[in-house]
Amino acid sequence: MRSPRRCSRNGCPRQAVATLTYVYGDSTAVVGPLAAFAEPHTYDLCEPHARSLTAPRGWDLVRHDGDFAPPPPTTDDLNALADAVREAARPPSVRTDDTDHTPQTGRRGHLRVIPPSH
Repeated sequence: MRSPRRCSRNGCPRQAVATLTYVYGDSTAVVGPLAAFAEPHTYDLCEPHARSLTAPRGWDLVRHDGDFAPPPPTTDDLNALADAVREAARPPSVRTDDTDHTPQTGRRGHLRVIPPSH
């Protein structure tokens, strides 16, 4: 599944709803609705960062007037959701989840796996 675009600010895990573009020739920063595609030299921002952004001294800031709506789900997102629902509806013996959930003791690299005490 393709992950949604995230805010470009360091450490921010929120979903992007706005795009920041700099127009260097006019000394203007523009914050508008999320662009359809991620472009070089633009920055995706979450709503709090889009609302609190300030422009550099001497620059103008043009900000979208209104609400920033989250982008609609893509067909990739809808297909992944449908696949997850189908997988959850299968009986346990038919599921493709091959993960073994029994605790094991052993060594992996420099770490030791220790089963939980009961």
